Amino acid sequence: MKSDKPIECVGCNTFDVGSIIDNSERSTAFDKIYPTQLEAEKALEKLVQKARDTESEDEPCQIESNISPVDGGFQLTANFAFSCQAEVVIFQLGTRAI
Repeated sequence: MKSDKPIECVGCNTFDVGSIIDNSERSTAFDKIYPTQLEAEKALEKLVQKARDTESEDEPCQIESNISPVDGGFQLTANFAFSCQAEVVIFQLGTRAI
């Protein structure tokens, strides 16, 4: 359903005027298996830095992460909760190669 009232995100200086970004998805999950724990830790460091580079100053990104041993390596799972959907999209675009 389309709302007559546009959505504004002051933290990321965006103003939605009817696009597919409706601010309903403000979090994203990451899940990947790495060969070694060190590689998983380095990937997590990169993800956290990307989140910090993307987050708004008023509402920092909330990050929960875990690295656990699994068959074939170490599984990195992480959840990132941003203040608006635009930040999620920016973060996702910057983490494709991690």
